[in-house]
Amino acid sequence: MALSLLDRLRARRAARAAARAVGKPQYRTVPASSVPPATPARTPSRPHRTGPIARLVNRWWNRLLQSVYEGSLSEQEAQYEEGSTTRDYLWNTVGTSVWGFTFPLLTVVATQLAGVEGAGMFSMAFVVGTLLMIASNYGIRNYQVSDIEEANSFSSYQINRWLTGIAALAVGALYCALRDYDASMTTICAGVFVYKVLDGVADVYEGRLQQADKLYLAGISQALRSVAIVAAFSVLLFVTRSLEIASAGMAIAAAATFVLVTVPLALLETEKSRPASMKEVARLFTQGFPLFCALFMFNLIESMPKFVMEGSIAYENQLYFNALYFPAQGILLATGFIYKPQLVRLASIWSNPRKRRRFDLIIGAVVGVVVIISIVCGIFLGSIGIPLMSFMYGVDFEQFRPLAYCMVAAGGVTAVIDFLYAIITVLRRQSDVIRLYLIAFAASVALPLALVNLFGLAGAVASYLAVMALLLCLLVWQYAQIRKEITRRADPFA
Repeated sequence: MALSLLDRLRARRAARAAARAVGKPQYRTVPASSVPPATPARTPSRPHRTGPIARLVNRWWNRLLQSVYEGSLSEQEAQYEEGSTTRDYLWNTVGTSVWGFTFPLLTVVATQLAGVEGAGMFSMAFVVGTLLMIASNYGIRNYQVSDIEEANSFSSYQINRWLTGIAALAVGALYCALRDYDASMTTICAGVFVYKVLDGVADVYEGRLQQADKLYLAGISQALRSVAIVAAFSVLLFVTRSLEIASAGMAIAAAATFVLVTVPLALLETEKSRPASMKEVARLFTQGFPLFCALFMFNLIESMPKFVMEGSIAYENQLYFNALYFPAQGILLATGFIYKPQLVRLASIWSNPRKRRRFDLIIGAVVGVVVIISIVCGIFLGSIGIPLMSFMYGVDFEQFRPLAYCMVAAGGVTAVIDFLYAIITVLRRQSDVIRLYLIAFAASVALPLALVNLFGLAGAVASYLAVMALLLCLLVWQYAQIRKEITRRADPFA
């Protein structure tokens, strides 16, 4: 019986493969009659090729295992370059963007899969978790990355951060007990609190990478952690429809990326730190206390309308307030993209008295950029932003259009506040702003209590904008006083 064309082709391939194996000519004619028709030869399979991501993961895993086997992460040779400004900006933008949009994405998922009330409960837990993250940070990040002479060892920074992280978790547990939350809300809070405190502790390792002029690696670490927790939360909530299980999974994902990526990356890619000193740790608590007070109070001031709403109006208003705030948060993040990668360079510019004029020009330029970003955000929100929010959340946000514009204005004000505070930290005058935050905190307690009870959600937004405007005026005045004092010291006859 004659062989088919497919059989003959298979026979020729088999013959060529056999010829190559024994070193004979590759193209030899094989009579069709000599090939058994019932056993067509098989073409040798090609080796499986892995994708670039799989290869990267495999290389990282092998490097990690080898370092653990050798007994030290910090004594290994670094493999990634430093001083890449373009890469720093790119990955810092990616990392900060993904991190900044984590909360909005989680609330959208929670709204769609658990309802408005459940999303409001989750939002409240996230607000408290963010305050715990700020407490864990202890305001040290800007201080750490501008410590260009390494007056304090990285080991001391680590001990300081772990102590503040443990204290923050303890405060979170106490808060849940004092609020007398039920088992459901307590479980949600526990998952969110663990994630946010780990976020705070991870910041010291990412700060070390920035200090070593490898900010892009910090951005990669931040992005991976944020993507992991969003994926874990979304998948678990979709499968189980349980906010408690999804929150617990989010905490586990944060812990896994922290242990497998953030900590090893910082230790492998930076110089080995000198041993920790308890004197340095104590000094960090002392030096960082004004930073902690200012940042914690600032975030408490921001959150005060939400705390007042929790005791006065339904949980769903937490969702509305946070959804309206997210465009304002975008302004804050965009401003951070611009100035945070330059903090080390700003510290260097300030250290040279002949460049102080350039320092002032940079400040003016950043404030101008914030104004432009705020205007663009307002235009976007007024055109397609509000309909887009309504689509994502499944809630009609057209009714909140005036409040949305107020939030954009508040976002611009908040971005300038954040930038001015970072500048004052570079000047090492952070203790000068404590009394200003106390004044703003007093206003943040009085105004929401009055306005929320009178006007509900609208009162919460109005009080937030008013308090932020007050704090900005106080900070501008304080910065002007600091600069005047520094100029007088440099030139007593000025």
